[in-house]
Amino acid sequence: MAKNAAEVARGLDAAKVNPHKIVFKSVLTTPEGIRAAVQEANGSSECIGVILWMHTFSPSKMWIVGLQQLQRPILHLHTQYGRDIPWASIDMDYMNLHQSAHGGREFGFMMTKMKIPRKVVVGHWQSDSVHQRIAAWSRAAAAHAEIRGARIARFGDNMRYVAVTDGDKVSAEMTFGYMVNGYGIG
Repeated sequence: MAKNAAEVARGLDAAKVNPHKIVFKSVLTTPEGIRAAVQEANGSSECIGVILWMHTFSPSKMWIVGLQQLQRPILHLHTQYGRDIPWASIDMDYMNLHQSAHGGREFGFMMTKMKIPRKVVVGHWQSDSVHQRIAAWSRAAAAHAEIRGARIARFGDNMRYVAVTDGDKVSAEMTFGYMVNGYGIG
């Protein structure tokens, strides 16, 4: 699985439309490993988002704590390693190593149950349309990373009702991650 996952990451990184570096980290098989990977992503200024791909039997319950802690945009890639299924010779070993049917659906269910926002891209990882959708997501993730921590000044703001003056600045900071402070004129 690690070999397949690394090849998928290299293939996505090499896509002509890809504007950002895609880095394979590791296959995650325990809640502790997932939490460690999430902490690494959260702590890296180089990480603008995470692309998650599940194998056939990827029990999504092990992702709960990690997903609760993740502070980066998520792309759930619902793909399988091989484009074509070898119907004449398929067996459980092949399914476990190369497919994503059950794991991807279970992971999608878990993230929906947890109400975690994410982009879902469905299709084969070598497909141009998948590359284009991942590139669009990565541009949005980069913009999100760039705006976090920005400082916005509003001149001529009034203080009549404070938190909701000209829009709810408290919610804006909680949602978008940047401060909007008013500076009076005169």
